[in-house]
Parts: sequence; structure tokens; C-alpha cells
Amino acid sequence: MAEKRRCQEDHRPCANNCSFFGSPATQNLCSKCYRDYRLKEEQAASAKLAVEISFSPPPTSPATVSSSTAPYSPSDEPSEAAAEPAPRPTRCKSCRKRVGLTGFRCRCGSTYCGQHRYPERHACAFDYKAAGREAIALANPVVKADKLRRI
Repeated sequence: MAEKRRCQEDHRPCANNCSFFGSPATQNLCSKCYRDYRLKEEQAASAKLAVEISFSPPPTSPATVSSSTAPYSPSDEPSEAAAEPAPRPTRCKSCRKRVGLTGFRCRCGSTYCGQHRYPERHACAFDYKAAGREAIALANPVVKADKLRRI
């Protein structure tokens, strides 16, 4: 009888009235409502942190202070060309066919279509053997044992 009473005390309807049962461990919410509640709390905390970071002044260093006192010159501004990445070629280097996003980038640095993607098909100048030898040499360092002293 005490066990039956304990089960009735632990299981109460969800505080959001979603027709499921909640428990005191989850603030009388069912598992789904509790998960949503925690997600909202985490989002609110991250939003609060983002607001605090955006309103805080940026840290100043001696280098930035000295550059801000100097007169303005156009060379101080970062160039737009350096900020933007180089556009990816949209044509195959062998047949000049448009490849768009489906182009294959070879180790020689060029972009090729599906027919010319293999090194044999486009007369690739990249030395695959030397690259393989280097990779093996880096992966397997030479190990020499110490010489034994004679008695």
C-alpha cells in the first residue's frame, strides 16, 4: 500500500498540461517539455553572453594604440583582394568544358572535368612517386639500435 502511494506521489500531470506525467526531478514537467525548457534556458544564456561580449569594449594593445595615433594612410587598410579568396576555376584545363561545382582539383593545381580528372588523362606534371616516397619516409623514421660493447 505504501508503494502504491509513493508511485502516486511521484507521478503528477505535466505542469504544461500536455497529458503526460512529470516528476519532481524535472520540475513537474514531462521529458519533452523539460527538454524544451532546458533548450530555452541554454539559448537565453548564450544570447545573454553574446550581448555582453558585443557591448564590452575591445581589448587594446600597445601596438593598436600607437597605430591609431599615426596619421591615416590608405596602406593601413587591408586590401579587398587579399580579403577575398581567389575564385575557383569553372572550366576544365584540358577541354575547357564548364565544370562549375563538380570540377575535380588535381594535385598539380588545376581543375578538370570528370573525363580528365585522372593524372593519366591530362598529362599531369605532379610527381606522385616522389610524394609517396616522402610520405613513407615521414611515417617510418629510421630506427637504429645502440651498438653493443664487447666484453
